[in-house]
Amino acid sequence: MMISWSRTGECLLLISEAMDHVARSGLVIFVDVHYEDILQRLHKMKVDRLVTHREGQSIADVLQYRRSFYEKAYDLRALCERFESVESVTTKIDRLVQNFSSPMNYASTRSDSDGKAIHHFQDVILRGLAEDGGLFVPGKEFPSLTWGEWSRLVELSFQERALLILERWLHPDFVRPQTLSAIIDKAYSRSNFSSEDVIPIVKLEENQYLMETFHGPTASFKDAALQIMPQLFEQAITKETNSARYLILVATSGDTGSAVLDGFSKLSGNSNVRVMVLYPEHGISSVQKALMTSVDSDSVKVIGVDGDFDSCQSAIKAIFRSQSVNERLMDAYNIKLSAANSINWGRLLPQVVYHASAYLDLVRQGVIGMGDECDVCIPTGNFGNILAAFYAREMGIPYKMFICASNVNNILTEFFQTGIYDLRQRKLQVSTSPAIDILKSSNLERFLHLVTGGDGPMIKNWFEGLHKDGIFKVPNEVLETISDKFNLVSDWCSEEQCAKTIRTVFKETGYLLDPHTSIAKTVADRQTTSERPMIICSTAHYGKFPEDVSRALQLPLPAENDDCSGVLQQLKTVSALPSFNQGLESAVKKPRVHNSVISDDMKNITREIETFCAEW
Repeated sequence: MMISWSRTGECLLLISEAMDHVARSGLVIFVDVHYEDILQRLHKMKVDRLVTHREGQSIADVLQYRRSFYEKAYDLRALCERFESVESVTTKIDRLVQNFSSPMNYASTRSDSDGKAIHHFQDVILRGLAEDGGLFVPGKEFPSLTWGEWSRLVELSFQERALLILERWLHPDFVRPQTLSAIIDKAYSRSNFSSEDVIPIVKLEENQYLMETFHGPTASFKDAALQIMPQLFEQAITKETNSARYLILVATSGDTGSAVLDGFSKLSGNSNVRVMVLYPEHGISSVQKALMTSVDSDSVKVIGVDGDFDSCQSAIKAIFRSQSVNERLMDAYNIKLSAANSINWGRLLPQVVYHASAYLDLVRQGVIGMGDECDVCIPTGNFGNILAAFYAREMGIPYKMFICASNVNNILTEFFQTGIYDLRQRKLQVSTSPAIDILKSSNLERFLHLVTGGDGPMIKNWFEGLHKDGIFKVPNEVLETISDKFNLVSDWCSEEQCAKTIRTVFKETGYLLDPHTSIAKTVADRQTTSERPMIICSTAHYGKFPEDVSRALQLPLPAENDDCSGVLQQLKTVSALPSFNQGLESAVKKPRVHNSVISDDMKNITREIETFCAEW
C-alpha cells in the first residue's frame, strides 16, 4: 500500500497514481466484503480510528472513500457473503485465479464433445453465428452465485447488479471491470431509460407481478440488451488485429430492428460498423415500422420484405452460411457479416441480468425471501427471452416454473406437448402480437443443447432435419426432462382471448397491457398458484400497437392518416398505467426515408447487401 504525505501532514492514501501503480504490478483482486462486516470486526478489535480519518468522519465514510479507489483498479472481484469465513474467502480467491487462467469459452450447439472449436467472447460476438450453422453456447459450466452472494445484490441498483453479474461472464482481458462499469452506466442511463429502476417490478393483482422491460428508447424488452451489446461489439472490434469492417445483418419481427438501430447509432462515431434491417412489410405494427423506416442515416439500410419473419431469418442464416457470399464481401469490400438478433450470444447475455434482477426486486420488496421459489411467464417466439430466464436459474436464481406463452402461431406449445416440431403444415399467421409471430424458433436449439447436456451431434441431426424436411422429433426422455427437470409449461392464447384480457385487466386494474403481455397474462392465469408469486414479462409498451389496443378496448378508431398519430393521441387520453410513452408519438411523425420492399428471395437480399456495401 502506497502512502503519500502532504506538507501539512495530511495522509493522501490510495490516490489514483498509487492504485495505477498497483494495477500495473500484477493481478488485482478486490475482496468485496460488506462494510458492516468490516465495522463489526473493527469494533471487536476496539479500533475506532483509521489512517486518513478526519474529525467528524465516521469509519463507514472512510471505508466508502477507500472503496472508490479499489473499484478503479481491480481485475477480479471476490464477492463475499455476509460473515463469510476466512477459509471460504480463500477458496473463493483461489477459484477466481484458476478461472482467470482458464476463461469462459464457447462452442457451437452442433459440435461434438471431442472436436469442439473453442472461441472466446470477442470472437463469438463478432461472428454471431457458428461456422456449422449452430449457435454459440458456453463451453463449460455457467458461473453461479450462492444465495449469500445474491443477497449482497438485493439492495443494489440495476446498474450495480448488471456489473456484478456480467463480471462473472466477461474476462478482464476482453473488458476490464472499470470499462464494463462505464458501458453499463451509459447503456442504462436516465437518458435511455425513463424509469430510475431501469426495469421495474410492479404488482398487477394478487400473486402476479409485471416485469416492465419497455422503458427504453424503443419501448420494448430488446432495449435492455441492445443498449449494451453494441458497446461490447465495439469493444471486440478494438481488439481485432485486422482492419475489417462489419455489417450487422438483422431480421426483425418488429422490435429488434428499431432497438438495434438505436443502440448502434450511439457508438462513438465508429465508421467500421453499419446496420441492415429486414422486416416483414405486412407483419408489424405501424409504430414499429415508423421507428425503423424514419431513421435517417447513411450507415443504416432498412428494407421491407414481402414475406414473414421466418423467411427473413432463414434468408439471413443462409447468407451467413454461404461461403461464396462471405468471401465476395471480404474480397471486394473488406466487410464481414455479423448479427444482433438473439442468435448472437452477445445479445442474449445481457437479458440474463434483468431476469435475475426481477427476482432480487421481489426479495427487496419483501414479497419473498432469498431462496424462495418464484414462477415466470414469458411471451415467446424466438425463445431467447425465456432462455435467458433459464440461464438465470443456472446462475442460481430459484425460478421454479417457466411458462412459455405463445399466440396463434403456437408451434412451441405443440412441440413441448408432443415432442414433434413440424413445420410442414404450418403457415405463419399475422397476429396482433407480431414480435412472436415466429414458427422457426432459433433459440430452441440452445435450450435443447442445455436439456441434452450438450449433445451436439443430436442437436445437429434434429435441426439439419428441420431445415431439410421441415420436421424433427425428440425422444420421450428428452420431453420428460423438459417437463420434470426444467419445469417448462407451454400454452397459447387466441386473438379473441388476447383482446379480452387487455380489456378486462384495464377495467379491473387501470393497467393497459400490450398484446404480447396480454398473451402472457392470459396463459399465466391458467398456471398461477397461491404457493409462489408469478412474474409476467411485460415485453412492450401498449403505445407500439395503438390500433390493436384501441380495438381491444372497443374504442372507435380515428380517421386513417399516414402517421397513425390520431390513434396514438386517442390512447394518450386514456387514463392508464403505465404512463404514455412520448417518444413513440414523436417517432411516428418523422418522415419515412426507407421505402424499399423486396421479395424474400435470398438472391434479392444478397443483391441489396452488396449494393449497400458498395456505397460504404
